[in-house]
Amino acid sequence: MARAGRHGAGLAPRVYLHIGEPKTGTTFLQELIWANRALLAERGVVLPGYDRFDHSRASRDVRGAAREASDQADSWIGEWDVLIRQAMRAPVAALISDEVLTACNPPQADRAVRSLLSTDLHIIATVRDFGSVLPAEWQESIKVRGTVPWDAWLKAVVEAEPEPDRRRRSWFWTMHDTMANLAMWSKHLPADRIHVITVPRGGPPDGLWVRFASVLGIDPSGVDLSNIRSNTSLGLMEAEFLRRLNEALPADVPNWFYTRNIKRLLAHNVLAARPGRARVTLPPELSDWSQQQAELLVAGLTASGYDIVGDMTDLLPLPAGDAASTDETSVEQVVDAAVLATAALAEQYYRQMYPAEAEPEQSHGLRRAIGRLRWIALNGQRIQHLLKGGSKHRIVRSLRVVIWQVLVRPGRYRS
Repeated sequence: MARAGRHGAGLAPRVYLHIGEPKTGTTFLQELIWANRALLAERGVVLPGYDRFDHSRASRDVRGAAREASDQADSWIGEWDVLIRQAMRAPVAALISDEVLTACNPPQADRAVRSLLSTDLHIIATVRDFGSVLPAEWQESIKVRGTVPWDAWLKAVVEAEPEPDRRRRSWFWTMHDTMANLAMWSKHLPADRIHVITVPRGGPPDGLWVRFASVLGIDPSGVDLSNIRSNTSLGLMEAEFLRRLNEALPADVPNWFYTRNIKRLLAHNVLAARPGRARVTLPPELSDWSQQQAELLVAGLTASGYDIVGDMTDLLPLPAGDAASTDETSVEQVVDAAVLATAALAEQYYRQMYPAEAEPEQSHGLRRAIGRLRWIALNGQRIQHLLKGGSKHRIVRSLRVVIWQVLVRPGRYRS
């Protein structure tokens, strides 16, 4: 059962806004909550939207993210308004989760918070030890078309750290200047409505979920973890191959194409699945600096008055081990990664040229057939395209909220 919200008093529900940080188990948590959406709703926590990408699109809207003219995705203008108005229809509580919300600048974060002040708003941030976040963020930069080698990338992060405008100077600090980000999001809220969850180091695989569920005030048991995917790390050689591919890729290949074909297919499905990957680790000469950054964060959180969930020692880096440099990458291993990547792209091209015949759908009864027809009529691909394209108009956004209520029926789990 979710913590008692204010809905019972005739007011808006409680809304949990999970803003990140990236590389702190956010993919795991998002996969889990969407795979167990019905169970969460039974326990009083509704997910607005139809899938996790609706939260990502709303995040892009509130952040004013640019959309390439060639992008085949629908416009995301108006998506934030649609999502929060769906959240406000929750009987008890609603959860919104997108890790890139952390990248909002102060006016954007202010807009997001103000739009939800009529609810019982709570901000959730997940944080991880500094020594693990740095390699993970470099790998992520490579998976979004970056070309800077690990050593040079790390040097730039260290040099930007003492600067007062480091959030503007460095994408890493935009996402992981934790105290500055929390100050920005907590401006209109009491400290006890800001929940900081430390990512557990080791322990059971659902340890992070147990901490997250405690903030939501629900029983963590009974969730299906069988098909939950974490954002698997690349090895040093695999990341180096991808970095070199990024250097060679023509500039006119659009980013949306890269995300759907290079990042998802090669990085996530092929390269991250290779056995025996050499880990990217922090070099020993940065041990003291990393320890100092972690201690500053722990001290700041301790003095903040925020609700800290977990163990502060989770944020302290482990002793640095031997670290390989990208200058020492094995040519043979990089070539091996390139061969696997080429084979995957060739297979994908073949499947697109000669798609397998779709198997006929089996009948699942009259009730399910009626439900499917209703879904197609109200939320089919063409209808979605028309509605999302018109969401700059308030009346269209209102219509989308009504359609969501009809299809998702959040009120059937009233407690």
